[in-house]
Amino acid sequence: MSSTVKPTPTPEPQLRAGLRARHMTMIALGGSIGTGLFLASGGAVANAGPGGALLAYACVGIMVYFLMTSLGEMATYMPDSGSFNTYAARFVDPAFGFAMGWNFWYNWAVTIAAELSAATIIIKYWFPESSSFLWSLLFLALIFLLNILSVKGYGESEYWFAMIKIVVVLAFLVIGVLMIFGIMGGEAIGFRNFTIGDAPFNGGLLAFIGVFMAAGFSFQGTELIGVAAGESENPREHVPRAIRQVFWRILIFYILAILVIGLIIPYTTPSLLGSDLSDIGVSPFTLIFEKAGLAFAAAAMNAVILSSVLSAGNSGMYASTRVLYALARSGKAPKMFGRLNSRGIPQNALIVTAAFGMLAFLASLFGDGVVYSWLLNASGMCGFITWLGIAISHYRFRRAFQAQGRDMNDLPFKAKWFPFGPLFAFVLCAIVIVGQSLSYITPEAIDWKSLLASYISVPLFLILWLGYKWTKRTKVIPLNECDLETGARQDDSVS
Repeated sequence: MSSTVKPTPTPEPQLRAGLRARHMTMIALGGSIGTGLFLASGGAVANAGPGGALLAYACVGIMVYFLMTSLGEMATYMPDSGSFNTYAARFVDPAFGFAMGWNFWYNWAVTIAAELSAATIIIKYWFPESSSFLWSLLFLALIFLLNILSVKGYGESEYWFAMIKIVVVLAFLVIGVLMIFGIMGGEAIGFRNFTIGDAPFNGGLLAFIGVFMAAGFSFQGTELIGVAAGESENPREHVPRAIRQVFWRILIFYILAILVIGLIIPYTTPSLLGSDLSDIGVSPFTLIFEKAGLAFAAAAMNAVILSSVLSAGNSGMYASTRVLYALARSGKAPKMFGRLNSRGIPQNALIVTAAFGMLAFLASLFGDGVVYSWLLNASGMCGFITWLGIAISHYRFRRAFQAQGRDMNDLPFKAKWFPFGPLFAFVLCAIVIVGQSLSYITPEAIDWKSLLASYISVPLFLILWLGYKWTKRTKVIPLNECDLETGARQDDSVS
């Protein structure tokens, strides 16, 4: 009687750990240095004055620091490409994790479309009569290819996208400082622009809140490091290093850049208020480079801003694909999105996310700027909901860690100032979410279209959360029952 030998099952493909420390650092940098700095910073100085803009960005920078350390504590202990929804489902409520995951996917999938729309506006600086449809298709294909090849392909492309932006910001800061002290010709500017009119503060509390919200949108993207941790070669070492480096670099870049803008360009300069994608010539970076005698400034900054929006689209494609994959693996999305190809890429999740990015093609029907504004408003609020979820998840994670009698020294990276950090971030995020409505409500009228576009994400999140909770009968997980084992890294070995 012969015995049959069962064939050895083929190992299931896994996400590849292809992201190195330099990739992790640049992913977080590239996600936050973009049009918020290159364009919106001018409007911030004009609306709130140089002092008001500095204070608003500093406050948001502190909040982002606490959020990144909260995320870093969880991501180093339990790296997962699902990141936010995984932590929310384990430490808060499965229904909360479900809503967080789909909110994050929607946020970045819409961001892809928004950045593609922005790219078509920017490219028309050189080709004003060209087709928006063709440019959207070309840029979407480029971003798709960078993500389908390998995770290392995404990491390398994001590394160089971010490097371009860093070099430009550093050049801007050096030239700006030389101009302030009169070293690049002309008289020293000094601090005189901080004393004109109502400077350094302008516009009162409402103007400050408006800039505060704009600063929050500018910093969104730093949380991508939590998603990338799932494919890091050594998350216990790379994630904390990236968090420490990235926070200080971003804060210094933003604070110093706004300081230079406020010192060199009077906040009363009308063109600062026109800092948008339709006119690269009024970017404060362009204005200062031209003031320094660099005639090619507008064309150069146009190219840099184009690379910035493509970088944001690239990051959006990566992040939303991984979160959809994680949702499918946990049974919260169709199983087909949880499959990997032979290169460890969630191909089906990538394809459907790229298809969602085709919303950018609406620009050919409704106009470039109109569609960009719609998509930007649709995605912006989702980012603040994600930040709220990170703060809540970390608070519950640490409480569960303590309730289960675990040694705090088992955490490879500890967020400082707990519980102040997540509570501070929670309160500020809530203020921003509520305060967003103030910019659309005036004594004369209410801008219902913008109000609806901005707040549509809130009822969608609540419907997902409460709908899943009602159908699955989920409950808030008791602290002593939170799963702190599954996926936890027990050593620093490279996986």
